[in-house]
Amino acid sequence: MTFHEIRAAALMLDLSARAKLAQDLLTSLEELSEDENARLWAEEARRRDEQLDRNPDLAIDGEKVRKEALERFPRP
Repeated sequence: MTFHEIRAAALMLDLSARAKLAQDLLTSLEELSEDENARLWAEEARRRDEQLDRNPDLAIDGEKVRKEALERFPRP
């Protein structure tokens, strides 16, 4: 089965089955080795970099992100 076939089948499950599947998948990610975790983060970084190369308008100014984060999660 392809990713898209599995995803489509999973989305057809009832709510409790989808929740259990999501929990199982998230738990499986916690069991990754350091090397596998680093590889996945590197892949994600490359994906995001390529996305920004294709569409620079998606970029958000770092200072804006910091300001919004502080507004949303004020320091105690």
